[in-house]
Amino acid sequence: MSISLKKIKKYEYAEAGEGHPLVLLHGLMGGLSNFDEVFHHFGSKGYRVLIPKLPLYTLPLISTNVTTLASHVVDFIKNLNLEKVTLIGNSLGGHIGLIITKNHPEIVHSLVLTGSSGLYESAMGDSFPRRGDYEYIATKTRDVFYNKEVATKELIDEVFSIVNDRNKVLRTLSISKSAIRHNMANDLSNMHQPTCLIWGENDQVTPPEVAQKFHELLPNSELYWIPECGHAAMMERPEEFNRILEGWLQKVVKTYGHQ
Repeated sequence: MSISLKKIKKYEYAEAGEGHPLVLLHGLMGGLSNFDEVFHHFGSKGYRVLIPKLPLYTLPLISTNVTTLASHVVDFIKNLNLEKVTLIGNSLGGHIGLIITKNHPEIVHSLVLTGSSGLYESAMGDSFPRRGDYEYIATKTRDVFYNKEVATKELIDEVFSIVNDRNKVLRTLSISKSAIRHNMANDLSNMHQPTCLIWGENDQVTPPEVAQKFHELLPNSELYWIPECGHAAMMERPEEFNRILEGWLQKVVKTYGHQ
């Protein structure tokens, strides 16, 4: 199913449904389509689901970093007059969610992290990006998933086009380096919002010990594992991801209320 974009001021986003707001945050090499199944499922389940398009490649290079991206999402939430949102982030999107939770706890009802950076992540390696080497990029893209078939030719082509675009490469590296510098380990104990950790057991980018560490440091967290699953559980195992998330949201939104 396709996702169509709306635009308000400088913000491009997708929206579906009504109810408690869920804000979905995609990763560095990702896009809105990464959350396709989550978007359509929860948009028909009594939630207002929003996916802001992150300005990964359009900010001035000097301010292309993880904190500026977090500020963009905060402004988006405030511009849409959303209150007490649930942030759902994959990879870099999870890291953005953590920064927002730290700096603006008043707007965050709860947090969902899947394959989140913020503590540790294995990037594309020292040789990234090897421009022009399609097979290398294809292998690296497939490594994100346990089931390599999830890395379609369309997805590989998308990543390949990013690493062969000088503007995008510079910004990708800038964001990646800023994320590594911005370690959240010392901040997590102060985040008391209910947090759901949904992790692929075979995640090679943010391995299982990263999930364990998040669970240990976040005072109000629950950890769920998805077997035979890599770094992007909502893409690779969407049915299991949605089932876990739906059960957790029913419990947490009811327990903690919308306000």
